[in-house]
Amino acid sequence: MSPPTAQSFAWLIDRFALHTAGALAAIAVSADGLLIAGSQGLDRADADRLAATCSAMLALAQGVSDSHPLGDPDKVVVELARGYLVVCTISIGCSLGVLANKQASLGTIAYEMAMFANRASEVLTPALVEELKNTVGA
Repeated sequence: MSPPTAQSFAWLIDRFALHTAGALAAIAVSADGLLIAGSQGLDRADADRLAATCSAMLALAQGVSDSHPLGDPDKVVVELARGYLVVCTISIGCSLGVLANKQASLGTIAYEMAMFANRASEVLTPALVEELKNTVGA
């Protein structure tokens, strides 16, 4: 099997958003807070802001973890008036952010995110992350 490319990883993010019940959009974010992939339909500026937000949310959750012996963050959930933002770590500091509608089952979203993270962590190498940064930034 050939190694994954930036194009195939971006396709996986888009597929996640399309096929996960209640998901409106999904993004992948590098450890340094940069957008590395986003589902179709997201405006680039909005996707970049969402990437920065997801990175900051995980950093805040890690701060709680560092000062209280409750373990590392698994998922961070922000409930909004008409939906949710859910963020989880994928691998090597990369994260997955998902916008979901209010009718979404958070359990289903969390399960699908965990499944995605498990699959992605096997292929999301530092080289692929750099390729994704260069592809998205181009």
